[in-house]
Amino acid sequence: MANKKLTLALFSGSVDKLTAAGVILGGAAAEDMDVDIFVLLQAAFAFKKENALTNDRVAELTDNKDEFLASLKRLDTPHWTQAFRTAKEMTNVNIHICGFAGKVWNGYKLDDFIDLADDICGIGEYISSAETADVNLFI
Repeated sequence: MANKKLTLALFSGSVDKLTAAGVILGGAAAEDMDVDIFVLLQAAFAFKKENALTNDRVAELTDNKDEFLASLKRLDTPHWTQAFRTAKEMTNVNIHICGFAGKVWNGYKLDDFIDLADDICGIGEYISSAETADVNLFI
């Protein structure tokens, strides 16, 4: 029997949502799901090499940003990039950078992004993946 498939459209580039995506990825990996992640607009900014490890933008909890970041540290929460890396080691995870989103942030080639990214593609790839997914999420 084939593995179930999760398609994740990752729009947000904020650490709160990237951390949440990492938790979801961990669950999908534990279930041995195949995962396609499509890195869209703001998320493409976070996936740029110069931004990934220094990005501490928090979208939902702006008034509680410092408390949120302190809690992540207190709980010894792995950085979202590590959560993504761990999931890729556990199951079939492919991370696709949207070509348009990359260009918005001056990312024209795969080497402009962190090593977790597998390719650069068009939005049609996301639509095709979403059509065949058992679970499709937009974060």
